[in-house]
Amino acid sequence: MSKTSRAVRGSSSGRPIMLLLDVLGRRWSLRIMWELRGGQRLTFRELQAACDNLSPTSLNRRLKELRELKLIDHTGQGFGHTPWGEELGEHLLTLNNWSETWHKSL
Repeated sequence: MSKTSRAVRGSSSGRPIMLLLDVLGRRWSLRIMWELRGGQRLTFRELQAACDNLSPTSLNRRLKELRELKLIDHTGQGFGHTPWGEELGEHLLTLNNWSETWHKSL
C-alpha cells in the first residue's frame, strides 16, 4: 500500500482529507510546516532550533514523512515548502488569522 493510500488513524475511508489530518496531527508536523512559511528555507539545525530544539530523531522522522508526501523538499539551501506545501501554508495562514479573531472573542 502506498503512503498516500494507506489506512490512517481513526478512518478506513481512504479519503485524502483523513490522510492530511492524520499527517498534520502528528507531533511537530504542523510546527515544521509553520516554521517554513513565507518561502523561507532552513537548514536542519535552524529548523531544529525553530522547533524548540526538537530531537534530531523526531525531526528526521517528520521531515521524511513530509518529503514523501511532497509538502517539503530539501535543496542545498535547506528545507522548504514545495508548491503543494506553499499552497497548504496559505491555508494555514488563513486558519491563523481566523484563530486570532476567535481568540479575542474568548
